[in-house]
Amino acid sequence: MRSTRLVTLAIGVATATVAALAMAVPAQAATAVHYVALGDSYASGLGSGSYISSSGSCDRSTKAYSALWAAAHAPASYTSVACSGATTATVINSQLSALSSSTTLVSVTVGGNDVGFSNIMKTCALQGTDACVSAVQSAENSAQSTLPGLLNNVYNGIRSHAPSARVVVLDYPVFYQLGTTCIGLSATSHSKIDEGINLLDGILSTAASQHGFTFGDVRSKFVGHQLCASGTNWLHSLNILDISESYHPTADGQSGGFLPVFTSAAG
Repeated sequence: MRSTRLVTLAIGVATATVAALAMAVPAQAATAVHYVALGDSYASGLGSGSYISSSGSCDRSTKAYSALWAAAHAPASYTSVACSGATTATVINSQLSALSSSTTLVSVTVGGNDVGFSNIMKTCALQGTDACVSAVQSAENSAQSTLPGLLNNVYNGIRSHAPSARVVVLDYPVFYQLGTTCIGLSATSHSKIDEGINLLDGILSTAASQHGFTFGDVRSKFVGHQLCASGTNWLHSLNILDISESYHPTADGQSGGFLPVFTSAAG
């Protein structure tokens, strides 16, 4: 009987030890992650509120998807240098310096400002359907001819500064749910704007694939939560009182749209 009790005790100790080691693995894995977030206003969290005062006009938010991921996963380090208004040139000149050989995870959303996102939406809001369609078409032409090269420069820079990092490229949500009754811009403008965003996202996807980066497509997450949708909007509509937040994700858009896509892509 005594030997039986000793065997039982030994098995119990071994089982507890294995369980403790298994529980420790995620914590050890988390502390090995050094995460840097790059990009424009969709990455900084403009539109979600709770802005960090020290970020100034960059409008970095504690509710941005990168900050939410860091809060949930407790990486060894987390830095966001994403900034409202950033272009590919801004990322190269002002943000890549945040990366290093010890960086293990990078997220980036950029490209929209290079093709004039903000100006296009102002044109559409103020000048009517014909001007809107023309502005989007001009941006599409520019995106197809110049954006692949600009993204190539950014992505090469990321890989050069952080040679061992997992890089996740996130895209932009499509703004409008089509086929619904909706006040504001015309149905033709809605359709053309969505077409332009889809083209931009396709360019981002291709460029990410060419560099071996992971592409995080947020568009499906926003279905049912776009402007003109019947569900809760995850995007700000045109706001004359705060024009900068117009067409940007709300806090729900960051947490319900961007965060799960990034979490899955980050591995």
